[in-house]
Amino acid sequence: MAKRMIIMLVLVGLLFGLVFGFLAFRAHMIKKFLASRKEPPAAVTALTAKFELWQPHVSAVGSLRAVHGVDVTSEIAGLVRSLHFKSGDRAREGQLLVQLNADSDIALLHSLQAEAALASTTYERDKAQYDAQAISKATLDAAEADYKSKQAQVAQQAAVVAKKAIRAPFSGRLGISTVNLGQYLNPGDKIVTLQSLDPIYADFYVPQQQVAHIAIGQKVVVTTDAFPGASFDGKITAMNPVVETDTRNLLVEATIANKKHELLPGMYASVKVEAGTKQRFITLPQTAITYNPYGDTVFIIQKTGQGANGKPLLIAKQSFVTVGNTRGDQVAVLDGIVEGDLVVTSGQMNLKNGSQVIINNQVQPSNEAAPMPVDQ
Repeated sequence: MAKRMIIMLVLVGLLFGLVFGFLAFRAHMIKKFLASRKEPPAAVTALTAKFELWQPHVSAVGSLRAVHGVDVTSEIAGLVRSLHFKSGDRAREGQLLVQLNADSDIALLHSLQAEAALASTTYERDKAQYDAQAISKATLDAAEADYKSKQAQVAQQAAVVAKKAIRAPFSGRLGISTVNLGQYLNPGDKIVTLQSLDPIYADFYVPQQQVAHIAIGQKVVVTTDAFPGASFDGKITAMNPVVETDTRNLLVEATIANKKHELLPGMYASVKVEAGTKQRFITLPQTAITYNPYGDTVFIIQKTGQGANGKPLLIAKQSFVTVGNTRGDQVAVLDGIVEGDLVVTSGQMNLKNGSQVIINNQVQPSNEAAPMPVDQ
């Protein structure tokens, strides 16, 4: 019985040995197969890192305002007799725009002028008689006072007549007329808007932290969505001497050339102020940077020999970088790469350190310093 028991235990041991040996052999072969099986290269876009000149600037949002802009109104009441402009015309300084009915005022002016002429004659006659000692000095003084009073009345009435002719206070473009022939105007009633368009002001605010970068005479560039792709140059001409306590912002005024009268008062505008001298930075698209809590990284493509097809094998090596300011789609890299490095700009989500890659730049991420929206 003992011999049989020993034989049975030996057979059972051999059976278990064969099972465990098979399992170990199978695991070894699977591991070997997986080790020999390589991942296909990941398709990425890439860009050679290079230096670019960066112009530091202060960005702000503002609105446009006419250098001279006013709603032309009537100073006195009257009936509109004639209109001497059309909506949208360009007016010259002093040009007659509206003539109010002034018949009664002119008649009164003529009456006062006649009285003034009579007072002048009386004064001259009394002066001759006074020289001949025929009248007293009091009589002469009364005649002189009456003459001057009549002159003042003539000047006053002439001013009233002049106000019945409403003229352009400065040169500019007229808006849409709001009056008609025969309409009765009260003092202050709007007739038409008049705007001087060249040059034009751009008013914008900058935070107090950036006040040190703003100065009179600095160049500014204005853009507006009314004219995509167009920019308008100007310079800072005025700054408020006080920072607003509610927002801690400073109001700045820039004068913009507007020869074609494209910019109009009230438009929204984006303003960039060139602040300081140009600087050189290695520049990459922002899509090339992987932002992580433990540090920002990029993948740098390196050559590791030749493949079976004779083409160089490319692998991606991860590198930590220090990034600086951004402008548009671009970011300045201060440390971590050097000029000439081939950097992955998209597709890095599928990469790990040492991954094999192929470069396909048929569709590349945007890399514009000043991107503009594109209508689809």
